[in-house]
Amino acid sequence: MGLPSDQGEVGSVFRVEDVIRPLTSDVRGGSALIGFASDEGVRRNFGRVGAAQGPAAIRRMLERLPVHHPVEIFEAGDVACTDGDLSSAQERLADAVATLLDRDMRPVVLGGGHEVAYGSFLGLAKHLSDRLATTRILVINLDAHLDLRLAPVPNSGTPFRQIAEFCSAHGTAFNYLCFGISELSNTTALFDRARQLGVEYRLDEEMRQSESPDLRAGLAQRLIAADKVYLSIDLDVLPAAVAPGVSAPAARGVALEIIEDLIDDVISSGKLALADIAELNPVLDRDDQTARVAARLAYRLLLGHGRRGIVR
Repeated sequence: MGLPSDQGEVGSVFRVEDVIRPLTSDVRGGSALIGFASDEGVRRNFGRVGAAQGPAAIRRMLERLPVHHPVEIFEAGDVACTDGDLSSAQERLADAVATLLDRDMRPVVLGGGHEVAYGSFLGLAKHLSDRLATTRILVINLDAHLDLRLAPVPNSGTPFRQIAEFCSAHGTAFNYLCFGISELSNTTALFDRARQLGVEYRLDEEMRQSESPDLRAGLAQRLIAADKVYLSIDLDVLPAAVAPGVSAPAARGVALEIIEDLIDDVISSGKLALADIAELNPVLDRDDQTARVAARLAYRLLLGHGRRGIVR
């Protein structure tokens, strides 16, 4: 129990590694950690590969974090893309996510490239099944990129365009909200496509601390109108000084405290169905800095609380 540095300490020294349990067939409720070990989408998108090692790196940092309240966290293992068949890997992730949701669990998916997003959303859709068309799903992406690309094959830049097409084919609304979009990291074609699809977004330059009350008020209105929320966090939404270990580090980015506030607001709504964290590339990281940030965000999502205490 605890780390070697806890030896001789008096009182509780429980850490995530002490409370996380293997997922068994009888488990219902709680949070579940699942990895998507893939950088096939990044490779296809001509990015810098290495994100397949992301889930393991986040877990190493996460297991060291102290636990201050009773929690139920379960380990659901990894879905890996090792043969270049991205679509098959996304389907396997979708099946795993759907199974967790069917058991009243909240999946937190650790990527991997942002191609994880399509698998995550497919999992929610499979879980909802014939309720999909009548469920108001809000897709929230914290990201420097819109990820609405057209491309010969699916990749890490196409997942939300694929989700839009899936929604259209299945008669459900595509409600997509993006925070942190960089005007210099998206082409005019992508902004045009966002307008055509009715995407609402806020640029990184608009996400200053002074603008935080308006940002959060706008988010609150969108959350009220939603039944379920799927939250995707691309670590390249953060400044490069905070998250250097990504394929495309941000020249500007959005401050971590603003990102955490938005995450806390989503959790507090009680409507978060699942979340994922994408684009950690340990090969490019410095002193595990980005992995530590990713673990901090995963901790928030798994334990269901931030600085405002436990969310009931």
